[in-house]
Amino acid sequence: MKTYLEKLCSPALWAEGPVWLPDEDAIIFSDVKGNRMFRWSEHDGVSVWRQYSNYANGNALDNEGKVITCEHGRRGISRTEKDGSVVILVEKIDGKRFNSPNDVVVRSDGTIWFTDPPYGIINDKEGYKSESQIIGCYVYCYDPNYNTISIATSDVQRPNGLAFSPDEKWLYVADMSIIDFPVHGRRELRIYPVQNNILGAGKHFATIYPGFPDGFCVDKSGNIYCSCLDGVLVFDNSGKQIHKIVVPEQVSNCTFGGPNGDQLYITATTSLYRVSVDTLCL
Repeated sequence: MKTYLEKLCSPALWAEGPVWLPDEDAIIFSDVKGNRMFRWSEHDGVSVWRQYSNYANGNALDNEGKVITCEHGRRGISRTEKDGSVVILVEKIDGKRFNSPNDVVVRSDGTIWFTDPPYGIINDKEGYKSESQIIGCYVYCYDPNYNTISIATSDVQRPNGLAFSPDEKWLYVADMSIIDFPVHGRRELRIYPVQNNILGAGKHFATIYPGFPDGFCVDKSGNIYCSCLDGVLVFDNSGKQIHKIVVPEQVSNCTFGGPNGDQLYITATTSLYRVSVDTLCL
């Protein structure tokens, strides 16, 4: 595995949510605290992709190549249309507003899965300080085909990053509740069987240290690349750590991209990094 780390740019206050745009050979990522989004490409370098992002956090592509975004500001999930307009897909369940959707993945059937911790409503730094309307922080599944929303699991205290296994039979979820509950909180990745639009009983997959798990991604072979305090921990699909990519800033998230899908793009505090690896993206 090659681990030559490149620092591509440092325009953010808190860089998050990288997603590769294959049609543009570019990557976009959020600056949550800066309330904007950036675009980087080999040809153009870094530029502002969206000046006002509603405190965007996690991003993903749907099956049509449209950007799906978690917005802390509007406390919902949005979609960027091909003409650049942004529409809210879902912002409530049973008439109650979400806390602050954090990270998102799209399954091959078009369903949108996302986490909803409170970090965008606890102060005005990453959203707007507000009272929670929902008792709990859950993983949700939204089906845009039927406009239905369901709680996929409540078996997490502070869900953050999430990603499917290559066959989509399992969903990995980061629980970083150690931040809010130092005695009994978790700093782990959990794994859940996918049962249509809900999840079965979850179990511990891996402990993340130093720091805690935030965003992560899964490669074609089922290896998990997870953020931690000082880098990216790489686990095989049994939960055994097989590598570590050291990064000089606290890592928030990562995703695969590049023309051949063999480059890992890493958001870490203020910066976007890149490292080439010997695996292909999903």
